[in-house]
Amino acid sequence: MNSASAPRAIKPSSELATGSQVSSKGRILAWASWDWGSAAFNAVMTTFVFTVYLTSNAFGGKDEASAVLGAALAVAGLAIALLAPVTGQRSDAGGRRKLWLGVNTAAVAVLTALCFFVFPQPEFLLLGVTLIALGNVFFEFAGVNYNAMLAQISTPRNIGKVSGIGWGAGYLGGIVALLIVLQLFVQPSFEWFGASTQDSLNIRLVAVFSALWFFIFALPVLFAVPELPRTGQAARLGIVASYRLLFRRIRAIYATSPHTIYFLLASAVFRDGLAAVFTFGGIIAAGTFGFELSQVIFFAIFGNVVAAFGAIIGGFLDDRVGPKAVIIGSLAGLLVAGTVILVLGNGDYSFFGMDWAGSTTFWVFGLFLCLFVGPAQSSSRAYLARLAPHGESGELFGLYATTGRAVSFLAPALFTLCITVATPLVAAGEAQRWGILGIMVVLLAGLLVLLPVKSPDKAPIAVVPSA
Repeated sequence: MNSASAPRAIKPSSELATGSQVSSKGRILAWASWDWGSAAFNAVMTTFVFTVYLTSNAFGGKDEASAVLGAALAVAGLAIALLAPVTGQRSDAGGRRKLWLGVNTAAVAVLTALCFFVFPQPEFLLLGVTLIALGNVFFEFAGVNYNAMLAQISTPRNIGKVSGIGWGAGYLGGIVALLIVLQLFVQPSFEWFGASTQDSLNIRLVAVFSALWFFIFALPVLFAVPELPRTGQAARLGIVASYRLLFRRIRAIYATSPHTIYFLLASAVFRDGLAAVFTFGGIIAAGTFGFELSQVIFFAIFGNVVAAFGAIIGGFLDDRVGPKAVIIGSLAGLLVAGTVILVLGNGDYSFFGMDWAGSTTFWVFGLFLCLFVGPAQSSSRAYLARLAPHGESGELFGLYATTGRAVSFLAPALFTLCITVATPLVAAGEAQRWGILGIMVVLLAGLLVLLPVKSPDKAPIAVVPSA
């Protein structure tokens, strides 16, 4: 099928190839600044600080609060899966990619700031989880437009490096934000009103800090990167017509560039495994290897530094050997490191006369896991950006978000299943370690599904129908 045989089809060229062949360092840094700022929502609000606060006993018990939070995030995930492709489609065609990036970013910042009013009382639990869940929805919508901008600020020669710089900035921004939060609010280095723990003022002020951090560092991209030209009429379509157009385009992509669809499916699987490495890393460090909270935080800081380094180095390799090679190498490295952690566990060993403690196993090979996560994430984004048809990056990255959400249950389910199966078979306290096997299975499955997928330079650009 070609453009001649596809009625009302656009020219089958990629947005990357038809864009500028010269990239500006200023625009790249402005774009990466958004990644730096967004880490305040990811690392501080949803991972290490505010959700931990929401699931504390102050909100009616850890189990109940955790269940409510989980349910709210599940609903948010469903909303993202259903709406992300259409929001990307409409911002593409309406020439409003930057506008909607700004609107959704502002929404996240406002919702984050409103978390200040979540007092440590059970009646405020619903407010807290609703704000976090809505923040996740708008954050993903913003991410669709942000990822789609990659083709606007890079060239075919440096897209891997630019994507790696963005991911690296995100990891480093998370470290800086966490250190500031620890020093000013959680474990303050000096006395000031924000250090007060009365009514959890210090934690509620973390929300205000996170909102300002994200908003301020998101501003540069809104000023430095030009708006996307208007390309069609899809922004004027109703919601039902937008979905009809979406399904037509998915069928057209499968017919003219099936490997684009294959990559979306493969990446959905291995990205779930990548997410699980960070989601369960701290849990395994504490539960299996006996790390104290302070040790977990230190590991998280070092892990983010290593992940940032890996993402940047992986970006340079991406431009030289291609994104598929980088992803395959990263997944292989993750499987090796994870297998070593699973096999050695928290045991003490002696190698060539040197003592090797269980904590050393986790520090060494846990950091190797972090090293390989960054390149796999960065090159996945660059891989898809190379295949995005002209003017369709937003819609395609919306599908990227949707497919990821559709299988996001895999790693958590297999992690839990492996622990459940191992519990009656191993000594007390040893079962959690076998949850690593579940994560490795997901990563291996993603690798196997990816192997037959063509690299972007060998896959045709899809021919898609216009509105």
